[in-house]
Amino acid sequence: MKFLDQAKVYVKSGAGGPGCVSFRREAFVEYGGPDGGDGGKGGDVWVEAVEGLNTLIDYRYQQHFKAERGLNGSGRNRTGRDGEDMVLKVPVGTQVLDEDKETLLADLTEVGQRAMLAVGGRGGKGNAHFKTSRNQAPRKSQPGEGFEERWVWLRLKLIADAGLIGLPNAGKSTFLSAASRAHPKIAAYPFTTLHPHLGVVDMGESNRFVLADIPGLIEGAHEGAGIGDRFLGHIERCALLVHLIDATGEDPVEAYRVVRGELDAYGAGLGDKTEIIGLNKIDSVESERLDELETELKEETGAEIRRLSGVTGDGVKPMLGVIWQAVDARRKAEIEAKERAEAEARGETGWKP
Repeated sequence: MKFLDQAKVYVKSGAGGPGCVSFRREAFVEYGGPDGGDGGKGGDVWVEAVEGLNTLIDYRYQQHFKAERGLNGSGRNRTGRDGEDMVLKVPVGTQVLDEDKETLLADLTEVGQRAMLAVGGRGGKGNAHFKTSRNQAPRKSQPGEGFEERWVWLRLKLIADAGLIGLPNAGKSTFLSAASRAHPKIAAYPFTTLHPHLGVVDMGESNRFVLADIPGLIEGAHEGAGIGDRFLGHIERCALLVHLIDATGEDPVEAYRVVRGELDAYGAGLGDKTEIIGLNKIDSVESERLDELETELKEETGAEIRRLSGVTGDGVKPMLGVIWQAVDARRKAEIEAKERAEAEARGETGWKP
């Protein structure tokens, strides 16, 4: 299935049905009076996050979505049926933006979250509503309210626990395939990965996390060079970044600087995320050279450098263990923060043993 992370769609709610002008006509009933029913309400347009989807490809071939209009009222005080709602089902992590691509309308981060995009019109009142002691035979009714229509952008930001970043051909896809059951395309040339890939890493019972492989960056990506920084939005929600550096490259330290520069230029807090640095492809470099690179990278980053090889598997499991510890700590912190917020909302701010 082709990966599609943004789409522009047109949504239109249903108009309300008009009310009815009708009078009771029945044998032996001398004064039947008005009995026109109300029109039905037009359908709303909703967007809902559901399980089982990881792309917006459904909105590549269909861009127009219209809810059903409300049906007309009829005699004998019969109300018209309400129009059916239109529900756009999207993957978890989808943002809905206005036509200007800047105004955020909804951010669906959990399964079952919904947001209304267009409200259906109310049905008009029938002439039975206008009966008074002075006007016992009204011949007027209300038309239904009109519909709402708009163009919106759907933008998917994958929700992963950790995101793989690095220059093209740094071995990110190979590491993902070695760490999970994902099967991204792997080849010996840059820009092999053209779309993000997700893999689930199993560290034992109930110890799983999602790892995202993001297409490689090059210098000037924030200005559109290469494939640009379009896919960096997918790691905005990641708890941490796993930065892989190619040990066989001409200047691994400069490679690190280039990627960090693109993260800072993109913004959105990517430069402040926790970063785990891995020196990849150690199976193709002599140990003396690896020692030199590790020393240089430590001086540049001030962080611990972990050696690994996605091809041979050396250092992969220790690297995954470090990633899991950081992910687990982040999850526990989020749970504690949520429980604290709920307690404050209930007014339970006192001391507890």
